[in-house]
Amino acid sequence: MNSTPSADQPEQKSLEQPLSAQPPFWSMKPWWCQPWSILSTGMLMVGGSWALLHRLWISLPLSLGVLAWWLLFLVLVPAAYRSAADQA
Repeated sequence: MNSTPSADQPEQKSLEQPLSAQPPFWSMKPWWCQPWSILSTGMLMVGGSWALLHRLWISLPLSLGVLAWWLLFLVLVPAAYRSAADQA
């Protein structure tokens, strides 16, 4: 039997998946980029700076940076991934 598609049968590409069939965002990330590791690293950084230094002028800007980091990687990037998958 001939495996090439005929003129009345469209060629099916079995290797391509539609974007709606993309795996969940966090399943594609390594262990060090999972939500639990992002949260625990940020908490350790802020808690460690306060425990070691007891300086608000160091710990407060560090905590703001960690909050921005969390917002970016835990909220904005996954939302952009979902919206890109929904648009396709």
